[in-house]
Amino acid sequence: MIPDHIAALPCWQGDIRAQRLPGGLSNEIWKVIDAKGAHVARFGADYPFHHVSRAREVMASRAAHAAGFAPAVEYVASGVMVTEFVTARTLTPPDIEPIATAHFLQKFHREMPEFVAGEAGFFWVFHVIRDYARTLRDSRYTADLALFTQISAALEAVQVPLPIVYAHNDLLPANFLDDGSRLWLIDYEYAGFSTALFDLAGVASNAEMSDTQAQVLLETYFNAQPDAALIRAFDAMQCASLLRETMWAMVSDLHLAAPGADYAAYVADNHTRLRDALAAYQIKHGSLTS
Repeated sequence: MIPDHIAALPCWQGDIRAQRLPGGLSNEIWKVIDAKGAHVARFGADYPFHHVSRAREVMASRAAHAAGFAPAVEYVASGVMVTEFVTARTLTPPDIEPIATAHFLQKFHREMPEFVAGEAGFFWVFHVIRDYARTLRDSRYTADLALFTQISAALEAVQVPLPIVYAHNDLLPANFLDDGSRLWLIDYEYAGFSTALFDLAGVASNAEMSDTQAQVLLETYFNAQPDAALIRAFDAMQCASLLRETMWAMVSDLHLAAPGADYAAYVADNHTRLRDALAAYQIKHGSLTS
């Protein structure tokens, strides 16, 4: 049976079929087929605790389509965005190839600003971590916060100056689609101006790239061999990416209840990966907190 909130949308032509799509830790996502073809209906509210504005997400999604990176936005109303459905394969970590990904991100970062309009937002992961720590005060996660903020400050301190680009800021492998001839990039909740390093570190961390693969990613993106300071900043940003994801899960555990989402398990998984990444960072670059 098709839920009323889907059937009631005025954008469909004729009878519809609907199928709940997997994933969606913070959103409800459906594939809907009508007389025009297939679409994706994405339901989600503003989440101030995650700095998510649906109006900004719609703007970024439209900009990404105009720039040639994302499916078309077909309908928008309060709490819902309907986009074109792309018949494509969702990528997994082994599919994220460093050279192709670096070229894709070069193009994305270079071309997106031309199409961004209105309030674009700014994403700086260390601000997000500080704000998450404020949100998590007096919660069951309070005991972790002093160490998390200390680690974040140390990771931020080794960042290096880089040009500002328009970044995606949520480069999970599942946000890349391959239709057999090209890549698509979806889900623009966190898109905004930043440096390239969070996208690069995020995609490397989420794809579980080896040090050798990450080195190729950096060399290809910057068209040069990275110096020691950039490598350290990149390695620190990978840790920051996992710290942010851990705290994202903690905040979600307090404030969200998406069907099928196990936020406590997501906290545990990312916390384990964070500990491993921090250990590897300190072997390579020295202690963070001494």
